[in-house]
Amino acid sequence: MLQTLRDKTSGWIATVILGLLIIPFAFVGIEQYLVQRVDSSVARIDMAPSWWRSAPSWWPASMLWKHESIEAQEFAARFQQERDRRRAAEGETFDAREFEKPDSKRAVLETLIDERVRMLAAEVDGLAVSDALVIKTIQAVPEFQDSTGKFNQERYLLGLQMRQPAQTPTEFEQFVRDRLMETLLTGGIGQSNFLTHAETDRLIKLMGERRDVSLVMLPAPTPDTAEVSAADIQKWYDGHAKDFRAPESVNLEYVEINGATLPPPPLPTEKALQDRYEAEKNRFIAQEQRLISHIQVNLASGADAAAQKAAEQKAAQIATQAKAAGADFAAIARANSDDLGSKAAGGELGWVSKGDIPGAFEDAAFKLKVGEISAPVKDDSGWHVIVVREVKSGDQQPFALVRDALLREETEASRERNFNDFSAKLVDLVYKNPTSLDGPAKAMNLPVQKIGPVTRDAAGNSGIGANPAVIRAAFSDARLQDNTVSDPIDVGQEHSVLIRVVSHTPERALPLAQVRDKVIAAVRTDRGIKTAQKEADALVARINGGEAIAAVAASKQLTAPETIPDVARGMPLPTPEVSEAIFALKAPAEGKVAAGKSALADGRVVLFAVNKVKPGSKSEIPAAQLDMLRTQISQMGGYEESRELTKALRKRVQIKVIEENLR
Repeated sequence: MLQTLRDKTSGWIATVILGLLIIPFAFVGIEQYLVQRVDSSVARIDMAPSWWRSAPSWWPASMLWKHESIEAQEFAARFQQERDRRRAAEGETFDAREFEKPDSKRAVLETLIDERVRMLAAEVDGLAVSDALVIKTIQAVPEFQDSTGKFNQERYLLGLQMRQPAQTPTEFEQFVRDRLMETLLTGGIGQSNFLTHAETDRLIKLMGERRDVSLVMLPAPTPDTAEVSAADIQKWYDGHAKDFRAPESVNLEYVEINGATLPPPPLPTEKALQDRYEAEKNRFIAQEQRLISHIQVNLASGADAAAQKAAEQKAAQIATQAKAAGADFAAIARANSDDLGSKAAGGELGWVSKGDIPGAFEDAAFKLKVGEISAPVKDDSGWHVIVVREVKSGDQQPFALVRDALLREETEASRERNFNDFSAKLVDLVYKNPTSLDGPAKAMNLPVQKIGPVTRDAAGNSGIGANPAVIRAAFSDARLQDNTVSDPIDVGQEHSVLIRVVSHTPERALPLAQVRDKVIAAVRTDRGIKTAQKEADALVARINGGEAIAAVAASKQLTAPETIPDVARGMPLPTPEVSEAIFALKAPAEGKVAAGKSALADGRVVLFAVNKVKPGSKSEIPAAQLDMLRTQISQMGGYEESRELTKALRKRVQIKVIEENLR
């Protein structure tokens, strides 16, 4: 039997069988059968070659496709960068837990996919980034340049080491090459955008358009008191489920450390004050003071060269006169000074210390000797001729003179040390049993207080629950999952709390029975708004039918219309939404009016009639501002075209997101 099998497998039958077995190995590779592969990518992107855009994605044509993947590590690094950016931008309002939701992760991933698609498209279409462009781009980075603006190799290497994570020159060059590759297509499209003069004129006419408008405020909707059926209640509840949800909340227990309620530390002794005085003696040296007089020659802001020269010459003549033997500086000041504040006093400014009059005036005044008269000195107010009449040198202030200041400082320092020591003892006790506040609070003679429910909305909370730092700590993963006591949270000057989450209630739908009255009120409010809208539509139709808005208002006993000429886009009338509705309305024909309406948040309706439309004029815009406007609009257009190109490129690729690796 064995011999028969051996004979059978050594002939043409064996050859055929082996050939058939080779086919699947050629398709997928032997490693697929022998090795268990782990895919760590979060997305895969495949693009057909440029010369065969319709190439099928199945084998063997798939071998012609270009394949890219976004690895989990790359995604995690980009997600961390976005988290840091948002935290820096939003400050205390940043909600880390909210940011971790799937929508945020997907948004970051979509940005990465866009970048990779652009880079892949450029590569498939045969575009390339030259080494020269990479070098030029790196050398243009300001952080890699010295004070003269030249590329500095040492700064470059140091900058790469300080990146997070650190990079080698080769890695950074590849990073720059990839970014340049990504922008080759979209950058060219964006930079090629331009505006024709006709397009510019049209935009200016629209953007600078002004309208003459008459406004009437309709009264608030009449309260609806009609019965609301069970079917309407259920329908509204089902259709507005998000309005009837209880927010996520926590109940907290906490201990409060308030420096104002702690036993005060003992007052510092005289010896302690003396020791501090000796240790900090240099602090208590009085500043040098100078008794200064001056003569001022005013110089108007924006004065022409002739006026500046005349003021300088006048100041020079006054200086020469003041320096003459026997000259009376005070008399010269009273006769010539333009400083009304000191003129009557002979130019006297009183005792001046450094820092009182910073700038060129002070620099000159503190270089003069007693009785010496300066050359003219120029500052923002004009020219000055200065004389120093007397100098008080900086003397050491005695202990008695500064004792009260030392007492205040030492008392404040003692109180701060007392608060910090007390806090440190409490924290040490908490660390020994981090899941309870009872023991540490009892040991420190502090009450354990309770508050709740506390939601993420600080405005809806009271007490410490209204503090953003407390909310962030209360809803952090550590507090919610472990129920451990937090570190001290500052809520004021020498005022902190330690909190622990006692219970956590996730956001949840409220049952209809619990919110029935709110649902009924919402249905009735909606009915009232719809009735008001219907009545407003009827009034709009009357005006568009030829009736004057004043006559329509009078027929309904409404306040007479308010006519406002030259309304520009964006003006709040009384809200931006009303202004937007006014300019969304089609311009009326010559001699006609066009009516419309806009609802306010409280349900009232603003009725308006556009009486006249005046297009914007290019002649009203300065040339420089017009050029800037063209540039800005071109840039906006280029950005939009780049976005559209990215959307088009995405249609050329196959994208697969591996959701399980995105968590």
